[in-house]
Amino acid sequence: MTAPVLVSVDGLRVAVDGRALVDGVGLRVRRGRVTALVGPSGSGKTTTALALLGEYPPGAQVRGTVAASAGPAGYLPQHPATVLNPARRVGVLLRDVARRTGAGPAAVEEALRDAELAGVEGLLRRFPYQLSGGQQQRVVLAQALLLGARVIVADEPTTGQDARTKARLTALLRALAARGTGILLLSHDLGVVAELADEVVVLDAGRVRRCGPPSEVLDGFAPVAPGRPVPAVPPARPRPPGPARLAVTGLTARHPGGGTVLHDVRLVLRAGECLALVGRSGSGKTTLGRCLAGLHSRHRGLLLLDGAPLPRSVRGRDRAELAAVQYVFQDARASFADGRPVGGQVARAAVRLRGLRGPAAADEALALLAGLGLGPAQAARPPAALSGGELRRAALARALIARPAVLVCDEITSGLDAATRAAILGRLAELRAGSGLALLFVTHDLSAADVLADSVATMDGGRLLPGPAGSSRSGDEAP
Repeated sequence: MTAPVLVSVDGLRVAVDGRALVDGVGLRVRRGRVTALVGPSGSGKTTTALALLGEYPPGAQVRGTVAASAGPAGYLPQHPATVLNPARRVGVLLRDVARRTGAGPAAVEEALRDAELAGVEGLLRRFPYQLSGGQQQRVVLAQALLLGARVIVADEPTTGQDARTKARLTALLRALAARGTGILLLSHDLGVVAELADEVVVLDAGRVRRCGPPSEVLDGFAPVAPGRPVPAVPPARPRPPGPARLAVTGLTARHPGGGTVLHDVRLVLRAGECLALVGRSGSGKTTLGRCLAGLHSRHRGLLLLDGAPLPRSVRGRDRAELAAVQYVFQDARASFADGRPVGGQVARAAVRLRGLRGPAAADEALALLAGLGLGPAQAARPPAALSGGELRRAALARALIARPAVLVCDEITSGLDAATRAAILGRLAELRAGSGLALLFVTHDLSAADVLADSVATMDGGRLLPGPAGSSRSGDEAP
């Protein structure tokens, strides 16, 4: 017996300034079933998914129908922190949602159990930034369950997660479907798609190219746009050690009002060196990167840039110091200002950090973006008009235009198709060889670490594992 349809999409066309983001898309989300949307970056997956929530890009012209028969849909974004109020504790957030729906404390407890958060000690007293990425995702899911969502849109839910968190999220989505929830899954992780999906819809250039059961659709499927080859990435090769670019001694960091998240971290990054930093979600990897970039100032210890002390906060760093240590955020969309062309924001970094004049900065920004596969038309668009993969490349260009000595990349390859991932890794490899860029590569993508990094260090509980910082290559993350 066919499961009842909870959401149907027919003939959906979404266009901005005459350019179709999706064109003629149709799909069904059924009770207790998982429908997966796959395809290369920019294929229209997120535009289609957000249509289920009634959300469209500014100025969009929309044709077709999106019909829901199951009440509100919940949204589990790739970057859950963007939809959580950072100034409100988790308990306050969830109780407010319960009050709006007329539910009581028992409903909050039930939502926490369904989202597998009931056993997290002190959860309700924490702020969102004090949670790991996996915990943030489950808090967002608990909110959706409190609102009575029968359909969940999950956008790259396992991206940027360690193996254990990824397995838990996969099992959680499977359990939700077993209880009758309809799930629309967006993912580049074909292993997760094959494990979870009942139906797979392949998008390319805004159109449905294939659909059907995973066993049929995924057989021989390569998530790369036709005619777009996947460039080869040269593996990292041992090199003579260069001078120390960044030295960290005794770094201990805290969250405001919270506990210690980094404990006596020591490491050295040398010119031309790439250190991959791995470890499970919540182990302190991102906090370490933010400390180096001056974005998390609640720490003590010593940071030396080319042998000179580096101020803890961006507010205390001069133009040269700001340019020298750049950070590429995992959530690229949140790092750009809405409504302003992406190319202009990349150029602005050159004006602010290098003192270039406007025309010269604009020319250099366009050249950098083009080298990462983004043409003038894409540079002229606001962030909302670009895909996640396109924004990730633009964020990298904005960091590189400062000509940094040290670059911190936080999950820069997560949630990308094969061609975009390879292009980014190849560009970073070129920069290390050509300019002596020192790179801290925060990642769960161990295959990327294998081809790019000279060494791998593992973080666990805010500590680098014993041994010289960055000296041990490891194929496994902390348990």
